[in-house]
Amino acid sequence: MLTELRIENFAIIDHLEIRFSPGLITFTGETGAGKSIILDAVETLLGGRADSTQIRSETDRAIIEATFQISKSNGDSIRRILQQEDLLDNPDYVIFGREIRLNNRNIARINGRSVSVNLMKDIGEFLVDIHGQSEHLSLLHISNHIDLLDRYAGIENQLSAYKETYKNVIKIKKELENLHQNEMNSTRRIDLLTYQINEIKSANLEFGEDKELKEEHKRLANAETLTSILRDTLQLLDDSSPDNPTIIELMGKIVMSMESLSQIDISQIQLEEKSAQIYEDLTDLSNGILNYKETIEFNPNKLIQIEDRLVLINNLKHKYGETIEEILEFLDNANDELEALSDVGQRILELEKQLEHLVLQLTEHGLGLSVLRKSAAESLQNNIEAELADLRMSEARIKVEIKQKEDPGGILLPNGIRVAYDAKGFDAVEFFIETNPGEGFKPLIKIASGGETSRFMLALKNVLAKADKIPTLIFDEIDQGIGGRVGSIVGEKLWLLAKDHQVMCITHLPQLAAYGQQHFKVDKIIESGRTITTVEILDGETRRQELAQMLGELSEGTLKSAQEMIDAVVTTTSTRDN
Repeated sequence: MLTELRIENFAIIDHLEIRFSPGLITFTGETGAGKSIILDAVETLLGGRADSTQIRSETDRAIIEATFQISKSNGDSIRRILQQEDLLDNPDYVIFGREIRLNNRNIARINGRSVSVNLMKDIGEFLVDIHGQSEHLSLLHISNHIDLLDRYAGIENQLSAYKETYKNVIKIKKELENLHQNEMNSTRRIDLLTYQINEIKSANLEFGEDKELKEEHKRLANAETLTSILRDTLQLLDDSSPDNPTIIELMGKIVMSMESLSQIDISQIQLEEKSAQIYEDLTDLSNGILNYKETIEFNPNKLIQIEDRLVLINNLKHKYGETIEEILEFLDNANDELEALSDVGQRILELEKQLEHLVLQLTEHGLGLSVLRKSAAESLQNNIEAELADLRMSEARIKVEIKQKEDPGGILLPNGIRVAYDAKGFDAVEFFIETNPGEGFKPLIKIASGGETSRFMLALKNVLAKADKIPTLIFDEIDQGIGGRVGSIVGEKLWLLAKDHQVMCITHLPQLAAYGQQHFKVDKIIESGRTITTVEILDGETRRQELAQMLGELSEGTLKSAQEMIDAVVTTTSTRDN
């Protein structure tokens, strides 16, 4: 339920902080005082439209915040969403916030973190149901009628079984659709995959092969140059002539000189050792060059073979991947796809068999839901009409129409007709009402009187009170177009409804307001040349005076009448409690 509401700079509201209790809460006050503005603020907080025109003049932003106590009835659903979005701070409370700025940037927050307005709206639907003279009246959305009937019928388990089967049917149908599409293209695709696989396999690629080939190609292409370099180097190292001693010969003389040096000065033995090591390294170098020179070959045919191989690999890279590794990975994937395509026909047969079984289950569940709905519809009609009679609409008649729409691609019923179906079953449900005898039944949305719509909603809510899981219900001027006698009845109905819900009601009837367990007076004052909305909680004498003023001029007579109303409410509610 809604426990706290804070509003700043919203329309003519400067600053309001209101704490709410359970039960029936009434708001009274003159027209234009700001009662509906408070309701607008709550609607905005729950994900309604927000724009800069709602910001109080001479300020740059409006702020609305509310704390909700999570109820037991639908708390698991709320906590599950909060947990999924990493927003669950306290399992018992959730805090909503909405900030509207002049630049039309609106910020929605849940438990202090920014969220999308859609998420705020989704969670808000579990917290508050607002019934007013606007498009927000949920009863005017035909799509909601089937949910209302189902809640009354108490068919949650049957509906859950249907939905689970429906989900599996849709899943298999989607897979079949994809498989059939693949099957249509499979012949062409199989031919292409077979060609690609054979092309790659016939190449007999090896990891790192291209790098080795490039290196060998470079050696073969430069064989003459390499041989020339090696010959010149060997000549310097070890190919002596009488006029040109080699480096190794000269190094041999240096070694002998260092041996003589170390014999004279033993401390320089390291020079002898170092020179000997250099001589040995030069000899090894000469041998290595000689060995390498013997591997150099002039082989034009092999060079051509390597070039052809590199061209083949590069062509495969252009088609299947930038590296040999990627080409071989493509080969693996192609093999997998080819195998899958080969099994498409078998998979289709398996899925079609599963689908046939599931459709039979779905048909059984759907027909069961239809039977339960039709049975509940008659009872719902009778109960709503009884409630409407109490609300001085005794001539009103209700019809809950349940239809099924023929669809060539739908579910085949035992009568041979195919009907459309969705996640809620085969039925389309709509409420019709006849407010005056002889007028005929009309869609609920066509009701001319907003008061009649509100009273119908009140009647419906009383009938559904035990099944309805939304903890806070708000009625905006439900007394529109009704008199004091009916107002007292409406007040009693709302009081009864408040036994299982927190009910808030904006009213102009003292007979209704007298049933309020928490009574707020909304007023507007002029302060420093500015209009400001104020809210005062009334109790005792202040409440009696407000009820008296709602009856007329404040006098001994109206005060007495107000007290009589309060006493009558005490008697009625005490009797009901007992």
